[in-house]
Parts: sequence; C-alpha cells; structure tokens
Amino acid sequence: MGMIIFYEDKNFQGRSYECNTDCADLHTHFSHCNSIQVESGSWMVYERPNYMGYQYFLRRGEYPDYQRWMGFNDCVKSCRMIPQNQGAHKMRIYERSDFGGQMLEFADDCPSLYDQFHYNDINSCNVMEGYWLFYEHPNYRGRQYLLRPGEYRRYSDWGAINSKIGSIRRVVAHPN
Repeated sequence: MGMIIFYEDKNFQGRSYECNTDCADLHTHFSHCNSIQVESGSWMVYERPNYMGYQYFLRRGEYPDYQRWMGFNDCVKSCRMIPQNQGAHKMRIYERSDFGGQMLEFADDCPSLYDQFHYNDINSCNVMEGYWLFYEHPNYRGRQYLLRPGEYRRYSDWGAINSKIGSIRRVVAHPN
C-alpha cells in the first residue's frame, strides 16, 4: 500500500489530508496544496479533478513546496497510486494517430527521443506491459504523462496538448 499526505501550506504546515488510495476529487479535503510527503509508494497527482490537467509523478520523499514536484501552481485536485511493477516493460510508439507510420518498441528508458531516433512526435502508442511516463522535454523534464497498459490512439488520450515527447521513462519499483 501507499501513503501520501497533502498539506495546504509550505513546509508541511497547515491543514493536512492523508490518502492511501486513488481519489478522483480532493477538493473537499483541502483548498490548495503547497507541500506533500510521500510516505510510501509512487503517485501521480493531478491539477484537476478526475485525473485531468497537469500531472506530477512523486516517489517516496518530501516535497516542501510545489516547485519541488515541478508544479506550476498550488492546485492538486486528484491523485492516483501507481502499482509497483517489478516485471517487464513493453511499449510501442507510433509517429501517426491510430498506430500509423513509423513504429518503435521500447523496453527501457530513453532520456532523449530525438537524439536516439531523430524524431519526437508521438501520436499514438500501445502499452503492453508496465507503467510508463512521457516527458515533454529531454532528460525527464517538463510536463509529465502517465501511461497505463492499454491503447492510446492519439496524444490527447494520455492528456497531452500536442504530440511532442522528449523522453520516456519506465515506472519501476523502488525499495521503500
């Protein structure tokens, strides 16, 4: 099981809320979030209810202000615990929507999609095994998108505003 604690103020001050399961709407528990402690597990927190808006991946640790989790603001309205996969990871990405165009298969992280494959437009993908994170920029920076096993026929299916992806990382289990 995982445990995450949200605090309204910076440095773990103010009203707090402990959570150990997915929550589609956190607004009844706190109005804004300026710090987070992840006691165990890995989590995605979302700017808007129902797992929408900006997404932020958090591992076990302390985040004393929203900039520490690369947040754009103090809005956290939903969260999802990420199952810890210790097995294989496998994903196919495609340069066109509906699995068209050039296809690449991944089983490992890629810090710079463009440097390695000379393109960074991903318009669809199929996640066969494991959980993955897409990052807007190389070296795991910028907007983040969680991809669970399943088919994503267009970039909007994983919550992106465009098809540019700079880096890809597997979500792997880490000892807590």
